[in-house]
Amino acid sequence: MLYPSVDALKRNIDSKYTLVAVASKRAREMQENNDCMLNKTVAKKPVGKALEEIAQGLLNLQYDDDKDNL
Repeated sequence: MLYPSVDALKRNIDSKYTLVAVASKRAREMQENNDCMLNKTVAKKPVGKALEEIAQGLLNLQYDDDKDNL
């Protein structure tokens, strides 16, 4: 079974596509800097650890209000 569940993750980030983008970016950052924000994780791989961080509410998503920068 998937941990954390998609329903739990969608409480923090509303879109599955955004969730994938945020988790993959955080996983790459985690691999480069070796800086997991959780002391103990269930997952062994960086993507799973990133998803656990999202589920715990440690990552915040901020949208750019300026539409001209697209």
